[in-house]
Amino acid sequence: MTSKTQGYIFALLAITIFSLQDAISKHLATAYPPIFVTMIRYWAFALFTITLAAKMRGGIKATARTKRPLLQVTRGVLLAVQVVLAITCFAMIGLARSQAIFSATPILIALLAMPILGERVGWRRWAAIGAGLFGVLLILKPEGEFFDVKLLLAVISCFNFAFYVIATRLVSRDDSSMTSFFYTGVVGGVTMTLVGPFYWSWMSSGDWVWMALVCVTSISSHYFLIRAYDVLDAAAVQPLTYLSLVYASVIGMAVYDETLSLNTIIGSIIVVAAGIFTVWREHVVGSRATAAN
Repeated sequence: MTSKTQGYIFALLAITIFSLQDAISKHLATAYPPIFVTMIRYWAFALFTITLAAKMRGGIKATARTKRPLLQVTRGVLLAVQVVLAITCFAMIGLARSQAIFSATPILIALLAMPILGERVGWRRWAAIGAGLFGVLLILKPEGEFFDVKLLLAVISCFNFAFYVIATRLVSRDDSSMTSFFYTGVVGGVTMTLVGPFYWSWMSSGDWVWMALVCVTSISSHYFLIRAYDVLDAAAVQPLTYLSLVYASVIGMAVYDETLSLNTIIGSIIVVAAGIFTVWREHVVGSRATAAN
């Protein structure tokens, strides 16, 4: 089996497990505060990152060495907030519709990369960005007489994650991916520990089983994602992440009796197509720039 084939298998495993994690998180968030659920999940994630860092050459001290400490902390806080927002969206809006809106993240990243990273965007990517935003508007289109304000939470979550990715790109210029991963887990764990106890809830024994599954899926999904990125670049992995929308739609309808409107289906197709093109085009432009240098 080639290393790239293994990389795709690891990516598919990560995306599948992430989707299962989202489904379980939705179940827990309907009975317990999302901040509390996120805190327990982050405790397991932080333990995993610390254990992984300890096994690296130089141990935790070497892994934690960073040239951009403020940016690393900002990243960790942003992702912790993102997890809380996403779990809240799953509980309030539904898996399928939330993931449909989240699918616009690559488009927002391309949009924000211009003023923040100074990247130039040609007419092709501008066209994809415009098409993607139109798709999001279709998903957000009111089905009744009034706009569902709860959907704005998913939009905020989408922007928050886009800023996290931009911050990750900035810090990658100076720090290794393992250092960034370490700060993601540790800073997120500390952030949630500072806030989460105020939302502490006593769980039933059955729900602790579900919580344990969330922790296991959190650790395993991130592990497989790391393995995938060892042999594949982001342009190869990103299109596969849209499987999350398919998983969310199937699980949402089969388990949680969610329904998808025609607008949501059409909008999702447009957003996914625009997102894949945006990522592909960004890869092409980046490859040309590398070759030129």
